[in-house]
Amino acid sequence: MTLSTTTPVSLSSEPAELGDPAERRPAPRRFLMCRPDHFDVTYAINPWMDIGAPVDRARAVSQWEALCAVYRRHGHQVDLIDGVPGLPDMVFAANGGLVIGDRALSARFATPERAAEGPAYHAWMAGRGLGRVLAAAEFNEGEGDFAVAGDRILAGAGFRSTRSAHREVERYFGRQVVSLDLVDPRFYHLDTALMVLGDTIAYYPAAFSDDSVRLLARLYPDAVLASADDAEVLGLNGVCDGYHVFLSDRAVRLAGQLRERGYHPVGVDLSELLKSGGGVKCCTLEWHGYPRG
Repeated sequence: MTLSTTTPVSLSSEPAELGDPAERRPAPRRFLMCRPDHFDVTYAINPWMDIGAPVDRARAVSQWEALCAVYRRHGHQVDLIDGVPGLPDMVFAANGGLVIGDRALSARFATPERAAEGPAYHAWMAGRGLGRVLAAAEFNEGEGDFAVAGDRILAGAGFRSTRSAHREVERYFGRQVVSLDLVDPRFYHLDTALMVLGDTIAYYPAAFSDDSVRLLARLYPDAVLASADDAEVLGLNGVCDGYHVFLSDRAVRLAGQLRERGYHPVGVDLSELLKSGGGVKCCTLEWHGYPRG
């Protein structure tokens, strides 16, 4: 069953059990990333993009390389996909699909400017020995709008992904999908307004409908609530390995909140990629439950 924001929370959607902050431990992860060799802002498909603002590609590459190095330094595996000329947003690998166990669902982008990224990511996944790789039939921008949170998947709708995509993901992966409505165009993907922190989440309430906020409050009563200042620098567009939280170095208050909860924030400067509305998580597609290779 796909839960909408107006559906009463069932027994299968009980609040997450919270662990002891003193026992937080990092777990090795496997990530897919794409070097921003072709990064630019040549069109505007979200409020962050300004085609009149100059882009320093060399700086973008340097910042991206620093993120990649930080992941590896903390024990995580990073796989790389080659960028394609003419696809400046391919650097945002999280949008390429969703991978859980030995299954992958490649993206079907909602905007024509990014449509060719779906087949590019699909071809790469198909060559990695996964048990099954399916191209999405519904508009679905991968981990941009789907966040794996334990046995459930949180899913965003309203700008890029549809409720029918949520049902498709639920059927394909056999996991409960909880649908959430995004209402602020600045936070056009779920991963710009919500971050999974292992046993709980952090999110920016104003990015969601009232019904969705009530649902999140029931599912995650101990969630970290981000301020507008941190949300507006995409501080919630981060990655957590169970202990370390890799996020924008500009999200100062959020970093403090995470420390209070027993996490170790690791600030990363991706200010150049922010010009296209992307951050740490946007650059990072996680292979959930897939063996390191």
